[in-house]
Amino acid sequence: MKNKFLATLLFACSMGTLSAQTPVYLDDSQPVEARVKDALSRMTLEEKVALCHAQSKFSSAGVPRLGIPELWMSDGPHGVRAEINWNDWGYANWTNDSITAFPALTCLAATWNPEMSARYGKAIGEEARYREKDVLLGPGVNIYRTPMNGRNFEYMGEDPYLASIMCVPYIQELQKNGVAACVKHYALNNQELWRGHIDVNLSDRALYEIYLPAFKAAVEQGGAWSIMGSYNKIRGQHACHNDLILNKILKGDWKFDGCVITDWGGAHDTYEAAVNGLDIEMGSYTNGLTSESAFTYNDYYLAHPYLAMLKEGKVPMSTIEDKASRILRLIFRTAMNRQKPYGAVCTDEHYAAAREIGNEGIVLLKNTPVVKKGAPLLPIDAAKYQNILVVGDNAVRLLNQGGGSSELKVKDMVSPLDGLRAVYGDKVQYAKGYAAGRPMYGRADEVPQTVVDSLRAEAVEMAKKADLVVLVGGLNKNHFQDCEGGDRLQYGLPFGQNELIEALQGVNKNLVLVLLSGNAVEMPWVAKVPAIVQGWYLGSMGGKSLADVLSGAVNPSGKLPFSFPAKLADCGANAFDALSYPGDSIKQVYKEDVLVGYRWHDTKKIPALFSFGHGLSYTTFAYGKPVASAKTMTTDEMLTVTIPVKNAGSVAGKEIIQLYVGDEKCSVLRPAKELKHFTKIALEPGEEKTVTFTLTPDDLKFYDETASAWTLEPGKFKIYIGASSTDIRGMVPFELK
Repeated sequence: MKNKFLATLLFACSMGTLSAQTPVYLDDSQPVEARVKDALSRMTLEEKVALCHAQSKFSSAGVPRLGIPELWMSDGPHGVRAEINWNDWGYANWTNDSITAFPALTCLAATWNPEMSARYGKAIGEEARYREKDVLLGPGVNIYRTPMNGRNFEYMGEDPYLASIMCVPYIQELQKNGVAACVKHYALNNQELWRGHIDVNLSDRALYEIYLPAFKAAVEQGGAWSIMGSYNKIRGQHACHNDLILNKILKGDWKFDGCVITDWGGAHDTYEAAVNGLDIEMGSYTNGLTSESAFTYNDYYLAHPYLAMLKEGKVPMSTIEDKASRILRLIFRTAMNRQKPYGAVCTDEHYAAAREIGNEGIVLLKNTPVVKKGAPLLPIDAAKYQNILVVGDNAVRLLNQGGGSSELKVKDMVSPLDGLRAVYGDKVQYAKGYAAGRPMYGRADEVPQTVVDSLRAEAVEMAKKADLVVLVGGLNKNHFQDCEGGDRLQYGLPFGQNELIEALQGVNKNLVLVLLSGNAVEMPWVAKVPAIVQGWYLGSMGGKSLADVLSGAVNPSGKLPFSFPAKLADCGANAFDALSYPGDSIKQVYKEDVLVGYRWHDTKKIPALFSFGHGLSYTTFAYGKPVASAKTMTTDEMLTVTIPVKNAGSVAGKEIIQLYVGDEKCSVLRPAKELKHFTKIALEPGEEKTVTFTLTPDDLKFYDETASAWTLEPGKFKIYIGASSTDIRGMVPFELK
């Protein structure tokens, strides 16, 4: 039924359960807390407990007797998932649930542009509202710890500050539609292998400095209405009912007033779920995606077993009062919010947003001339090339398919091949080059070697006759790649792509490589390939975005939200024994501590192949000398830094100016430098703008494990202004007194 609230209300009226005097909880002109208190006073214990667990695969109960509707949830965070059956994991095969696929969150993070995040949240919120969803399961803000994590494409990179800044506008604009963000996966779900039970152990510094800041920003600045607990354990206790991260940090320190929802099947114990901060249990007695069971929803940990413990006095009544209050608050903010706007789906505005986010997120990794003093291959000049060969499975593959819960049913999907043909017409020929098998979850096709050899040979023969070759490769959304439920098995490119790249380059030096992935990959051929583009998973308008950038209609301005290690052992998480990654199947220790990503590369002096924050342009930007407002700073003062930046090239472009801070001497190990501020500016050719950053005492703090508090330590610091974490354009020293 199109209006769930109205249907529930009419049912309640027909049953004679509403009095002539309108209850406060139905009056949305009243404060939410008054409505919560009123509704709670009218509910039975059984009705309160019924709120706390699923009633179907993607809904939890309301209170029909009182006209309080259920909550409907949907997977995100890149689009609203197709409708799932009530009581199994099959698709319902509706004809009206096709949506817009937006670029993956790695691409959003690569824009380094909060305005793009706001547009993303607004558009996806409108689509969720149109589909009558109350809770969208996203965004994901787990930290990129290792490139082997199959789910990195759903997150916002390796830096907690970047992820914090980028997640807030998404959440705020999403929730303006009366749809709750469910920020995930809280916390430390940084791998898929053994995700259901791996026990993560780490220092308090790593927890507070690296893995929690984005969640904190989502709650305190974004005002998120719900949080999804993760599957893994943290220090011996499952994250979905973990006293430390739920009771003490989330609801205690951060004053979170929303709901904690399990990841599907993430609850494991009734008592712990009752007392350790869980509010809504979803998906138990399944493995999250594929299996069914004989258990009913009333057999969930927070269903009849919880009710029995409450009646027997084994858990305090205060626990159900708190849970029911939070769930009612969520219902009043979403399902019973009569002030929310109408939704929309697959509109021109949504397609434009998806395309522009893709345009700003695509990263130009490399663009060198093929011959000495020659012009770079990119952008592709249509007048220069008569025969353009596009190669690669990813040039035509529907990359919205696969990936687990992020799989999307799209109304429209523009492939890279379609996008390039729209610009270059019949100059474009196509060869598959390699085969990656069918989109599947939990397994992958084995492609016969005869097929591999045949496809490669065909592409190489066509490349000999081409003026330019564009190979669209990378990973895809199948098992053991960028996919939920399993980590990658290799750091290198799969499906014989390394051999294909070498063979193509051997017969045609004019080779452009476009990598579509949510992860870094090993590049043994990097010195030979003149042009490399990191294209991410770009969604419905992905082919248009790629064509915009490759043709020069759009000047690339994306920067990497994570480092590309030259080899896997160069990554901090992978530099130690197996206990660091992937663990021993039971326990894991984060041995790199706070040195995640560029913090590891910089501090250990292990150069990355492509650095955090790296991204080239079709123009050049000249940085002037940074100037600080003072040479010293006290613990209650702020410091401003100004830098002139000029477009020294011949085309308009956007540049991301990054500010890092390094502590010269400290009582604890600190990274060589850490990102503290950034801004993205647009400049016409010859135009110059002055960028101003304000440094606060909070920017200089570290988490003191002895004091269990954030601490300022006086001493000498350096401010680094860079175009990436390694491309430093200026430095300013100062002293904290």
